[in-house]
Amino acid sequence: MKPIYKIVIILLCCAAIAGCKKSFLDRPSTSQISSDNFYQSPSDLRLATANLYGGAPWWQWQQPWLLLGDVLPGTALYSYYGDLMQLYTRTITAQNGIVSSGWTGLYNVIAQCNMVINAINQSSASIPVVNKNQAIAEARFIRAVAYYHLVVYWGAVPIIEDNTKLVNNPLLNRNTVSDVYKFITLDLTYASQNLPVSDQPGRVTTWSAQGMLGKVYLTMSGWGQSGSRNQALLDSAQKYAGNVCKNSGLNLFPSYYDLFKTQNNNNPESLFALQWAPGVGYGFGNVLPVYFSPSSTINAQKTGGWETLQITWDLYQMYTAKDTVRRKATIMLTGDYYPELDAADGGYTSTGICMKKHIIGNEKDNNSPTMTEWSSPEDFAMLRLADVYLVYAEAILGNNASTANGDALLYFNKVRARAGVNPATILSADTILRERRIELAFEGQYWIDMVRLSYYNPAKAVNILNSQKRYTFTYDPVAKVATPDTTATVATLPATISSFTLPIPASEVSTDPKLAQPPVPYY
Repeated sequence: MKPIYKIVIILLCCAAIAGCKKSFLDRPSTSQISSDNFYQSPSDLRLATANLYGGAPWWQWQQPWLLLGDVLPGTALYSYYGDLMQLYTRTITAQNGIVSSGWTGLYNVIAQCNMVINAINQSSASIPVVNKNQAIAEARFIRAVAYYHLVVYWGAVPIIEDNTKLVNNPLLNRNTVSDVYKFITLDLTYASQNLPVSDQPGRVTTWSAQGMLGKVYLTMSGWGQSGSRNQALLDSAQKYAGNVCKNSGLNLFPSYYDLFKTQNNNNPESLFALQWAPGVGYGFGNVLPVYFSPSSTINAQKTGGWETLQITWDLYQMYTAKDTVRRKATIMLTGDYYPELDAADGGYTSTGICMKKHIIGNEKDNNSPTMTEWSSPEDFAMLRLADVYLVYAEAILGNNASTANGDALLYFNKVRARAGVNPATILSADTILRERRIELAFEGQYWIDMVRLSYYNPAKAVNILNSQKRYTFTYDPVAKVATPDTTATVATLPATISSFTLPIPASEVSTDPKLAQPPVPYY
């Protein structure tokens, strides 16, 4: 992996206009584009920011997004992949390829955002200020999302907002966690003030920024606390998430099962989704199905499906008997029938237990002739309205043991109603954490939720991890009985508070020894 300072220096020599999604735009020839002749009109700015939503900038992050978010907290495992099993068994080394890819991928996104922001600030004076501000707001929103994932996973990390400064001074100190969060909130506040209330499907809006602000403030509220969270930050989380809930005019997509089908990409519930085009080739497209599908028969061009993500008994037990819609959309059990997968051949019947979410079928199933094994057209969401509903409920709960607050129950139960499960009459921290795990499984969220808990109640967070039933299970489709396989338990190191911070990749520290030093203030 390239160290981050090399990434940004390389990007200084490149245009920020590489293609990523045809539905956003028709791209001009990149060989004829430069910062001197390109940023001349509002449409040029739209072309520049469209590049930040997917494709090459995000390519290295997609697998870490899924695996760090769901394997670290004991949701799934993949026994034939050593680096993944390090995540599962808490034996992570600084040479771990998934960790390195995640770090590099996020800093790649940040470098791209910085380059676009710098170019827009230097662009033609004839472009209206409102258009410049909106384009910068898109880039700052996406940069904030990248930094949010960095600080949650690695804690104190370097803040880079101007790539050019690295040319003369490429060695970086880490910055304090509190300053990284401050940087994120400043970016998101700017975005919330300068993004429109609506835009082309797939583009972020003020509701995206406010929803993300609510989530960030909720996470921040526990940082540096002991036993309880900062009430002022909880109030900010409630303010922004509540504004999205009450005033955006947005609603949950009616069907949880259909939410993840490609024909429903960028539906109104999707507040921020990575945009993946079919037919773009290795290094530019969504690769989740080719790696984690249970069978090549349901993949593009009948290829891939090398190893499924195995489901833990701990996750399976989260689903109640009535919670069948979310379960089937998320987890395949032996005997499950999916008519939409390989539909031309009569559908697909699962022969085992594995992840279903992100497994979308082949090119015919998705009416996508150019879809390949390296380019699934699923635009998976990194922030959904359902997530914001649950953030709002948790912010209202705050430091209370429980709540029957009307707003908290209203939006919490909207999520449950769509799933066809009974409404809750009272909420607690455990109730909300469980609901988030089920609703957002395999969407890279559960580890973030555990880190948020560890900030202010580390003993509880550690106990949850150490109490998990981390073994696989079998399912009899005739008797409809699931049986845990306790003989297949994988040896796992006990979790401690240090388990919630990933090591900085060894390649980064060897290139920049300052990363091993204590963090310094940014502000």
